[in-house]
Amino acid sequence: MTDEPADPWTYVVTDVELDGPWPGINSMRSFASVAISADGTEHGRFEAVLEPLPGTAPDARTLAWFADHPEAWRAATTSPEPVVAVMERYVAWLRDLPSPRMFAAFPLALDGIWIDYYLRRFTAYGIRQGHHEEDRVFIGPGLCIRSYAAAVTGESAGTVDVDTLPAQWFGHVEHTHRAIDDTVGYANLLVELFRRAATSQHRCTEHTPLRPDGSSEASARRWVDRRSS
Repeated sequence: MTDEPADPWTYVVTDVELDGPWPGINSMRSFASVAISADGTEHGRFEAVLEPLPGTAPDARTLAWFADHPEAWRAATTSPEPVVAVMERYVAWLRDLPSPRMFAAFPLALDGIWIDYYLRRFTAYGIRQGHHEEDRVFIGPGLCIRSYAAAVTGESAGTVDVDTLPAQWFGHVEHTHRAIDDTVGYANLLVELFRRAATSQHRCTEHTPLRPDGSSEASARRWVDRRSS
């Protein structure tokens, strides 16, 4: 018998708020992380508002969107701190979390790119570091919560989103575009997805493996049967 949990990972669920789509041309104005275990145990929270990067400018269309969401813009820009100080504090916070740690976001391809850019530019770390690097704050490739939700629910990966999933899966936390609010909602969602994946009674339909030439194993067997008859 062992007291080790079935899933020993600490998942650092993260949400970012941006003034445009391009890292280095635009800036990450705020972000938040909530560290959780698969069973829902919370290990800590981090949130910060950052100064814009030197030489960057907000995207006009992004500002137009924020004009319709003034509270979100206020939360993302009030009392900003120097970027270097924030990222150094973030790394120190990450190091205090239980290991192994994996970054997680909804979707990974958005929030992960921005956090990775800021980590690599202002610290010695990244979300996905080389296998030869022993000093890391994250292990593994990162978890895309949106993709995981599609896998658990059977919904199309191209359409699954905040408004297609039940509000109770987010812990009824409103999606406000304030980084900490959205992060807490995503953390609740991830725990719910873990629970559903572990308790699912659905039987998977048997999949016929594909061969390297693109044909299925079953069709290859039929071809061999025909040749031998």
